[in-house]
Amino acid sequence: MAVVEGLIQGEMDGSLSFGNHMLTEKAKKEDFEHGGDLFKVKTYATMTKLEKNGMFVYESVPGTSVTHFTEDADGVTFTVEGKEDAQLTIGLEDETEYEIFVNGASIGKMRTSLGGKLSISVELADAGEVAVKICK
Repeated sequence: MAVVEGLIQGEMDGSLSFGNHMLTEKAKKEDFEHGGDLFKVKTYATMTKLEKNGMFVYESVPGTSVTHFTEDADGVTFTVEGKEDAQLTIGLEDETEYEIFVNGASIGKMRTSLGGKLSISVELADAGEVAVKICK
């Protein structure tokens, strides 16, 4: 299991890991500094949410554990794990088309909303860690 015991942590490769889908009660950590930004994470079995500098970045229902989360001008990449299939919402650029890859296979292209949110479903039940890449 790839739960993040401290709820959020920076990795040696510059990426971010956060969330603990095994928690039965809500937990949060605020003002975590990473790469010059301040992050806030809320997580437990039914929801995981990440904010950067007060802005929405990631949410999953039910809760997930996310490792090696990186974002750049072209999109985001991360590995996600959970006890059951999850709905992921990612904050990206407004009204922009992205291609989504799950475990290296394209699942198609989607356009973000006016608010820049993109929602996808990921099959996690009995899957272990699943690699997700979302790029322009």
